[in-house]
Amino acid sequence: MLQRIEAPDNVLAFRAVGKIERSDYNTVLAPAVEAMIADRGEVRFVYVLGDEFDAYTAGATWADAKLGIGHASKWKRIAVVTNHDWVSHVVGMFGWMVPGDVKTFAEDEERSAIDWAAE
Repeated sequence: MLQRIEAPDNVLAFRAVGKIERSDYNTVLAPAVEAMIADRGEVRFVYVLGDEFDAYTAGATWADAKLGIGHASKWKRIAVVTNHDWVSHVVGMFGWMVPGDVKTFAEDEERSAIDWAAE
């Protein structure tokens, strides 16, 4: 499931808990992204993939790709907060594909990630 994290109005921030499924994207994340684009014309996003995060389903992976590509020019800053090495490696490998800025932060730097995304 995706849990909303308190953040400034210009930042969407979510924590992944357990297994993330396509329905999490369809019912939680996509509507929030659409609303932010309608309101602000851009997305500043913080995604916390901490110890509570287990995995993505194949459907969630596809929904993630569709959401990113569908609004490629709208992503201004993406902060990924994690201590999972594999997540950091994936962000490092594919972050260049995002037109906006992408940065990883350690789990104990969640507040710094939110502040960076808001700048």
